[in-house]
Amino acid sequence: MGRDAHGRCRGGAAMSGPLYVPVLPARPHAAGACRRLWPDVSSAIRPLWNLPPLPGAAPETLATVVDKYVGPVSAVSRHGGWIDAPFGEDAQTAALAEALFVYCELGRLRPVTGPERTEAQQVAAVDTARRCLRGLGVRVRVTGEWDGRLGDGVRGLLARTGPEVSVDLLLDMGAVLDDRPDAGKEALRALDALMPLAVWRSAALLGGSLPRVTVDMLTDEWCEVPRAEWRMWHEVRTTGRAYAPLLGYGDYGVQPPGALAQAPAPGRKGGPPWGVLRYTTESSYLLFKTLTKGPDRVAVNRRAARRIVELPEFRGAVAGRGEEWLSDCANGPLSTSEGVGGPTEWLRAGNLQHMTYVVRSLPDG
Repeated sequence: MGRDAHGRCRGGAAMSGPLYVPVLPARPHAAGACRRLWPDVSSAIRPLWNLPPLPGAAPETLATVVDKYVGPVSAVSRHGGWIDAPFGEDAQTAALAEALFVYCELGRLRPVTGPERTEAQQVAAVDTARRCLRGLGVRVRVTGEWDGRLGDGVRGLLARTGPEVSVDLLLDMGAVLDDRPDAGKEALRALDALMPLAVWRSAALLGGSLPRVTVDMLTDEWCEVPRAEWRMWHEVRTTGRAYAPLLGYGDYGVQPPGALAQAPAPGRKGGPPWGVLRYTTESSYLLFKTLTKGPDRVAVNRRAARRIVELPEFRGAVAGRGEEWLSDCANGPLSTSEGVGGPTEWLRAGNLQHMTYVVRSLPDG
């Protein structure tokens, strides 16, 4: 696999080993997790940030709204990443592009488009990439079987982009659950078709295997979910393809892919009386039921954390700040609720331990 004059691999990516591309919502809990990552972990991460749906937001107010969500995540993206607005409405396209341009020009984020996007969105993203000189993320969604027409769409998009703009391939398989046993084969079909189309600066295979958690899944106070997206990535890596050793890995952190599409609900109170503590092992996600209210909340939540720290797979309080938080919660007194957290803290701790573990599980190259 030859390299071009800029050191990029033709049909591959210019890096010493696979990068980790977590697909994250531009929300406070995700920004907080990235802010608390240790430097050696943070340096291997390039997040794909996603603006939530902003239904009905007027173009003239979008800059203020975008700043609320993107400002914090841009500040923690120390080594770069991408910013996408996959749920933007057609009437918002121009205003969104202009609002995001600030973070692509002054921050380290790159704009994103894809073959299924409208022509206006593609043009706006390419224009931003040209103006900012940081490159363009091409996000190709394959939520079922590979469709060759997507390849045609990418080819047309690349023709519009031109060779002067660096491009990154973000192959997004979406939800990779039990009903997609052939996800690895479909990913391979997609990569075989897409990799020859450009001198990609980087390429990553993304997917999420966490379903939406329901209380029925936690009838025994916990449940286990296979890390199917991790298995899919390894399946592609072992094929012997020339691009395989440099193929980045991506997942949706410790949330299901559908969580990205949740619109903000300012001022909304309530929610279910239960929540979840999450822990990642080599092959599974372990989910433990917590309580958000009630007289047993402190005892139940500390017990859930204690069950995690007593696991044979627990990596110890010094493994990362996620494990540190879980240990502190498990060992805290029943006489106070300090340190037991709530939904935001549980998500933040879950992503902290997960992202740290993923980076340290990736091969060196």
